[in-house]
Amino acid sequence: MAKAEISWRRVTEEGVRMQVYARHVGRDWRFFQRQRRYDQWQAVLEPPLEDWLELLDAVQRRIQRRLLRPEEALRLRKAIGEKFPGAQF
Repeated sequence: MAKAEISWRRVTEEGVRMQVYARHVGRDWRFFQRQRRYDQWQAVLEPPLEDWLELLDAVQRRIQRRLLRPEEALRLRKAIGEKFPGAQF
């Protein structure tokens, strides 16, 4: 994967395991998901708050390792605040 991609796994409310990755394009993050290894990646237009928080955690860990700039966490927090007003993170 490229440096601009961060991936993780999660379980949906129905108990389905999903592979999720976010790609950094310009100043935006685009999310994709699939169920199995050989399935096609599907774009997620409205990712849930859980995915945004997982991405924020991964970005903060990459900032500590100096793989991303600290401003990226601030931009991401601002984007989460705009999409989910009142969310605690």
